[in-house]
Amino acid sequence: MLGLIVVLLLVLLVSAGLSLDHEFEHTSRTEALPLLVPGVSDGLVRIPARGMMFRARVAGLEQDGPAVIMLHGFPETSMMWEPLIEEAVAAGFRVVAFDQRGYSPGARPDGVEAYELSEVVADLFAVASAVGMERFHLVAHDWGSIAGWLATAENPDRILSYASLSIPHPSTIGAANAADSIPSYVRFFQRPGLAERLLFALDSRLLRGMYSEMPPDLLTEYLAVFSEPGAMRAALNWYRVRPPFVFGEPFVGEVVQPVLFVTGNQDLPFLVRQEIRQLHPSFVTGPLKVVDVDAGHWLMQEETGQVVQVVMTHLVAQANSLDEIHDSAE
Repeated sequence: MLGLIVVLLLVLLVSAGLSLDHEFEHTSRTEALPLLVPGVSDGLVRIPARGMMFRARVAGLEQDGPAVIMLHGFPETSMMWEPLIEEAVAAGFRVVAFDQRGYSPGARPDGVEAYELSEVVADLFAVASAVGMERFHLVAHDWGSIAGWLATAENPDRILSYASLSIPHPSTIGAANAADSIPSYVRFFQRPGLAERLLFALDSRLLRGMYSEMPPDLLTEYLAVFSEPGAMRAALNWYRVRPPFVFGEPFVGEVVQPVLFVTGNQDLPFLVRQEIRQLHPSFVTGPLKVVDVDAGHWLMQEETGQVVQVVMTHLVAQANSLDEIHDSAE
């Protein structure tokens, strides 16, 4: 029996290595992208910020409408936002969606401590400043949402409104769940080396299985990004910096801006508990709208049309409200 287990482990380890892209093709393609310079308003670009280079999708930058930034989660990239980007630009918004720290090949620092949420939030504001967005609306999903909640609470002068997909105010999670209620998938991701290897074993079967309703072009992009040696480790470092929301520590303060929270009613139970809904007003003192979607965690992929419509309604309403305030002040 022991010999069989050893053989199985060897098979898994070898197959994981075979699934990796040792040619770093995604990095090569990223390094060939143009820098964002005046006159470039749409497409895939590189944005320099904080001594790093962030791969980003920009659109509508030639317009003079309101600005919106979009933050992806794990294990995804800015590509998840393409349907929303298209609608936002059509409505007159200027849009930036960038691959975050660990996901952009040019922004992949070593060491777990480099993935503290404070660093991620600093990246957000540095990218925003680099593209001339001093005040902007924010839309985020999953880990991007956690960083987004923190950024929104700490910088009400720069973030005009916030739309969070899947993740409620993190302090509600800590208050509603026991301190020892660490989900099993988080424990798995926190195991350095083992998680990376098992995710890519047997032609990345476990990684592929994490996604549902994932269009082929998105899956191709994600596998290209994460199959490079070191890329998945960097993405998992977000989990390996002790995640306070899991351990019941309130670490995000009061949010005063208008907030849209979109939740999938089939998502992880500890994210959609009734206690979270009841606790939200304690942490979100500005206007709050909660929308239930008949979906799991991958809201943008499972119910694209509905989610895009809900988020766009929120963005347009907030932009119009700010215009009215500006007009009345004049």
